[in-house]
Amino acid sequence: MALFGNAHTVDPQSAQQDYARLLGHGEQVHAAFLLIRDTILFTDRRLILIDKQGITGKKTEYHSVPYRSITHFAVETAGTFDLDAELKIWISGSQLPIQKTFTKGVDIYEVQAILTQFVAR
Repeated sequence: MALFGNAHTVDPQSAQQDYARLLGHGEQVHAAFLLIRDTILFTDRRLILIDKQGITGKKTEYHSVPYRSITHFAVETAGTFDLDAELKIWISGSQLPIQKTFTKGVDIYEVQAILTQFVAR
């Protein structure tokens, strides 16, 4: 799923407060990224993908991905003509990856490092 515009990091404490209803008891947000209307949360337990849908964005789909179910992931850095970087995550039992596109506002290497920290546990 490709997204357009400026992606940027979100303060983990702000994300903790904004999405408190999604979090389990004691679950902590370690990193968060806003991709236009969608959000990605890296907690100490799972990856949460928040997908705003429709024109108004009132309809929202929440994907909860336990880190243990991630079989592998890949990052594709931005190039000279293609300014967007991409993250692909494969989940056990699914042949197609989850894909998220990041613009130059986010360091894709930082995203990879955060994901590695949690998946490699």
